[in-house]
Amino acid sequence: MFKNYVKTAFRSLMKNKGFTAINILGLALGLCVCMLIVFYVIDEVGYDTYNTKADRIYRVNNDIKFGGKTSQYAVSPAPLAATLKSDFPEVENTVRFRERGGFKVRKDAQNVQEDHMIYVDSTLFAVFTLPMIQGDPKTALTEPKSVVINETTALKYFNATNVVGKTLTFNDTILYKVTGVIKDIPKQSHFNFDFFLAMNGLDESKEGAWLSNNFNTYVLLKNGANPKALESKFHAFVTKYVGGQLQAATHMSFSDFEKDGSYFRLNLVALKDIHLRSNVQNELSGNGNIQYVYIFSAVAIFILLIACVNFMNLSTARSSNRAREVGVRKVLGSARSSLIAQFLSESVLVTFAATVIAVVGAWLLLPVFNQMADKQLAFTSGTFVWLLPALLVIVVVIGCLAGSYPAFFLSAFQPIDVLKGKLSAGFKGGFLRSFLVVFQFSISIFLIIGTLVIYHQLKFIQSKDLGYSREQVLIVNNTEVLDKQAKVFKQEVKALPGVKNATLTGYIPTGGWRNNTSMFESPTLDTKHAVSIGVWDVDEDYINTMGMRVKYGRDFSPEMKLDSSAVIINEAAVQILGYKDALNKELYMPTDNMAKNLKKLHIIGVIKDFNFSSLRENISPLAFLLNQNTGALSVNVNAANATAVLAQVKEKWHSLAPNQQFDYSFMDEDFENSYRTEQRIGGIFIAFTSMAIIIACLGLFGLAAYAAEQRTKEIGIRKVLGANISIIVAMLSKDFIKLVIIAIVIASPLAWFSMQHWFLSGFAYRDGIKWWIVATAGGGAIVIAFITISFQSIKAALANPVRSLKNE
Repeated sequence: MFKNYVKTAFRSLMKNKGFTAINILGLALGLCVCMLIVFYVIDEVGYDTYNTKADRIYRVNNDIKFGGKTSQYAVSPAPLAATLKSDFPEVENTVRFRERGGFKVRKDAQNVQEDHMIYVDSTLFAVFTLPMIQGDPKTALTEPKSVVINETTALKYFNATNVVGKTLTFNDTILYKVTGVIKDIPKQSHFNFDFFLAMNGLDESKEGAWLSNNFNTYVLLKNGANPKALESKFHAFVTKYVGGQLQAATHMSFSDFEKDGSYFRLNLVALKDIHLRSNVQNELSGNGNIQYVYIFSAVAIFILLIACVNFMNLSTARSSNRAREVGVRKVLGSARSSLIAQFLSESVLVTFAATVIAVVGAWLLLPVFNQMADKQLAFTSGTFVWLLPALLVIVVVIGCLAGSYPAFFLSAFQPIDVLKGKLSAGFKGGFLRSFLVVFQFSISIFLIIGTLVIYHQLKFIQSKDLGYSREQVLIVNNTEVLDKQAKVFKQEVKALPGVKNATLTGYIPTGGWRNNTSMFESPTLDTKHAVSIGVWDVDEDYINTMGMRVKYGRDFSPEMKLDSSAVIINEAAVQILGYKDALNKELYMPTDNMAKNLKKLHIIGVIKDFNFSSLRENISPLAFLLNQNTGALSVNVNAANATAVLAQVKEKWHSLAPNQQFDYSFMDEDFENSYRTEQRIGGIFIAFTSMAIIIACLGLFGLAAYAAEQRTKEIGIRKVLGANISIIVAMLSKDFIKLVIIAIVIASPLAWFSMQHWFLSGFAYRDGIKWWIVATAGGGAIVIAFITISFQSIKAALANPVRSLKNE
């Protein structure tokens, strides 16, 4: 019986090759896109799950409000880890990470810049699952100047993994002993370092400063421990340890500190939540965003719904053409259950064919999708363990759901009515089909508006005046390796033709070094008159090179010896401090973690605000100090001479440091890279929206063909009576265009609300949703729909009326 159903279904599908092809292609596209998004979502939610103790690992985050500024950090004080373990029995173990930039590592006669380095406690391997190829995880990081490297790094520097006991040279003079080699960390990790350096060699790690936050601290809780219960004890814990040092430094109790509206709060973030639900300062790497996972999951469901709606729409549209077949079958004795089984067999067969094509399509498109999404997704044996059962369920469920309405609707026809021709309804009689067309295009228009909003916001970011010039600024990184010759390098570069100016510092608006501290208006460190502020060490050429603007006052000058104690602050700092005129005001800055020593500063100028963080955040207070910093050299060059200047700068570098790697970038490219995630999301959105439109248009194309077929004789009569092509096309198109207009009215407010609250709300600086975005999306949908319909309408209008009327 089953074989007969399949054979009959196959014959029926082959009789209507056009409709079958549209059904299979539309469903295959929908399933293909859905599969790609499922791979993406599974990859995103799978971060850090490789750790066998992942359910018990938490990071201690730090929320601070002080000096008019609220900040959230992934770092905490140095003594926190050990104190948590000693004070709370539910804490089984702890480990700290301290990121301090990279080193130049000697490889043969050259030095290679390595930035993926981190200082860690020796308890690293007791908390995280990092399988060791060689070495003892219990002792590998107990000694100062010891380092554990990953497999790739071992092969890079030694061409072997059996390298325990060998030595690596950092910055030409520092020797580190390799004490362990681990397997490469999976890409699905919120941290991914190549070098793990022993924390014991870092004096900062042994300090007892509770007012300084530089360490990423992780805790491993004991089995059965309640993280919420532990968090509830943190307030008393902070009052005890932070409060004591706060009072010693500022002569203010912790309770008074909180009464002023300030706070210092610790909270736990589950390891598996860090990648998608944590986006605070001092993360160990760039994280994802749970909102994007939700959005893409919704897109996958929407596109799959569009494809299923197509299937159902076209099947019901063909119902009148198969009505006589149902009538004849019933007269010859076919039971309703047999007819239902027959139609469901056709539906499942189409779904199976579409699924096979979708799997092949996803496999072929996966490399392209990986490039767009910056992923390394692949079909593996593990993939098929869950994919094949899932696909089997999809074939049965979608096949039955999409074919259920036609199956039950057709099988319910009364033979006498069918054979009398009473069920030959045209397009206008299909309310369900009209509803489904509106549903399809509502989703498509929603996606079009979403894509345009993302594209417009990215354009706004790229064109916004940031308060500094990022065009034609060459950045030579890691100039600290030049040591005393860094200043010589700067002067030689400044003298090159085509160079406007150059500045020597690692503090750059598009990234690089950052440092936050507090400044007070009085030496008593009164917290009521303080500002939490970023402090950048710059030279006298910095403001000019970066194209920044002094609002009032003056820039630093090498002729002014007192400028060593001068400070330039931005407008945001002036606002927090409440100054009407900030010139010559005095500020006091602690120079040690315990706030025992102060530096007196006088304000010589106020610089106009500029965006030195992401445009997702408001501009925060910032201060410039005239101090030596050799982290990088920024060179402002003439556009016409950029290539020649780069070659000359590289030559100067190699003349001063022949064995050092020359590493450079351009500031505008660094700025673009900081929004690479949004650009990738925009690209993926465009691709998926295009797919949704194609699928919707395939269905509309099929329905237009059906409508034209149903009205063939009407069209023939109208042509005989004098109707021209434009009248025929308008007659066949207007019903569909009305449905698209209804879809625009429904989708536009929903898209506006969703993008305003789920996407744009994440940016402190945004341009909003312009009216032309909705107009463009609506107009585009109408044009696309009209072109799709017109193909069939014009074909019907050009047909010879004699052929359509000869049977009457």
